[in-house]
Amino acid sequence: MKHPVPLRNLIQIALVVDDIERALDAWCEVFDVPRPEVRVSAAEPNPNELYRGEPAQYGLKVAVVDCSERGFVIELHEPDANPSTFREFLDAHGNGVHHLGFQVGDARDDVVGELESKGFPLRNVGVYPGGSWTIIDGEGTLGVNLNIKPRP
Repeated sequence: MKHPVPLRNLIQIALVVDDIERALDAWCEVFDVPRPEVRVSAAEPNPNELYRGEPAQYGLKVAVVDCSERGFVIELHEPDANPSTFREFLDAHGNGVHHLGFQVGDARDDVVGELESKGFPLRNVGVYPGGSWTIIDGEGTLGVNLNIKPRP
């Protein structure tokens, strides 16, 4: 590939779980780390996020286990029943690794474009203050999705 995903820039391992409280307790015990806050978002239309080309509207519980000494974080996501990339994954696979996140800086559009040209479709795009994410559908070929981020 002309624009490969840089392995040295792995910043995130994201898991989808059916019970975030139970999963978070277990991860914190395994790593012997403080329990982070669980953030909850409501199922409201989000004009800054597209899922499979349509505006997203789903609720989500999220917790971030800080592994910054290793250069990455572990995110836990518990989706509600509404259509989302996380609900799609949970329904298809149960608990598991939804995506690996990579920071690619200014190469974001080139990396995403090349992955799409290689048959990896765009699944989810979201923008938030100070950043964005792009989920590339890699489940069928790679066994996991990719989150291509321009910056942290």
